[in-house]
Formats: sequence, structure tokens, C-alpha cells
Amino acid sequence: MPELIVPVGLVCGIDEAGRGPLAGPVVAAAVILDPARPIAGLNDSKKLSEKKRLVLADEIRAKALAWAVAEASVEEIDRLNILHATMLAMQRAVAGLPVAAEAALVDGNRCPKLAIPVEAVVKGDGKIASIAAASILAKTVRDAGMLELDALYPQYGFARHMGYPTAAHCAALAAHGASPVHRKSFGPVARQLSLL
Repeated sequence: MPELIVPVGLVCGIDEAGRGPLAGPVVAAAVILDPARPIAGLNDSKKLSEKKRLVLADEIRAKALAWAVAEASVEEIDRLNILHATMLAMQRAVAGLPVAAEAALVDGNRCPKLAIPVEAVVKGDGKIASIAAASILAKTVRDAGMLELDALYPQYGFARHMGYPTAAHCAALAAHGASPVHRKSFGPVARQLSLL
């Protein structure tokens, strides 16, 4: 397990989940960790088991100085495009923090426009503890939301693929057409809609 850097001061880590899927919202989280209450095992959410992510998510909520999760809807993704919708979700997450951040570190190479200094960190979810924490919160919240959508639209198998363009998901799209929670601006969905 890598030793992740814990930023000093009121610096929030920001990350998102759900840029690539064909359905559901994009979710972002912002987390300010408490150096006095370290959380063992933080890492990029994609490198953790679902069980470990859920345990860590509870610990982050309990021990962080501040955290917030926000999303941009399917409608916003289709209207703005996925990059701008992701930035909007990140801005909402930072705005939702109960303790104001003094600066922000964002996973990736693009920064949302914020009223505080913000820096992009490529592969930050494997380097910076607060970004890793944000990646875990964003992923667990988005997955929980996709399970709810699976109950509403069981024919697509969202519980298995979380909306990503797997062969099974694309086959379900071909069989059933697009649901209200599919992103109409994404290629496979747009192509399906054009066939109807």
C-alpha cells in the first residue's frame, strides 16, 4: 500500500466517479482530512475491493474534518458535455463542504473554477490521501445510486456494470432502447436512439 501525502491545512481533495458510463449521473466528492485522525488503507478507489471501499467510506465520514458529495445529472451531462458536467459536480462538492477549504487538489489534469487556489494532480488518487478519500466517497455514492437505478430499470443490469459500456449493457440497450437515465449524448446511446 503506498504512503499517501496528507496535505497540511484546510486543503480539500477532489475526485469524481462516473465519467465513462452510458447512464446515471457523474458524482464528485471533496474531502478535508484531519491529520490528527489518520485513516489507514486509503488508496485509489479502483484499487480497492467493494467491501474495503464501503468500510473506508464510513471511516472517512467519521474522521474527516469535512466532506461533501455532489452530482451533475444526466440532463446536465447531455446539455453541457461530460467534462463541464464533471467540473460542475466538483464545484458543488466544494461548495457543500461544512468547513471552507483554503485550497484544493484535484485528481487528473483539469481543474474546476473555484474561488480558492486549485491544482490538478495526475494520478492524484494514488498519491494524495484526501484525493483518495474523495475518490472512495464518489465511487461508493455513485455505485449506491446505480443500484437504485437497477431496481427501477432491471432490464439493463446496472447492478453488474454500473452503467459502463460492457457487452451486456450494449446488448440490453439494443434490446430495450435507451432509458430516461441513459446519457443521450454518448455515442452508443445516440446511435441506439437514431435507430428507433
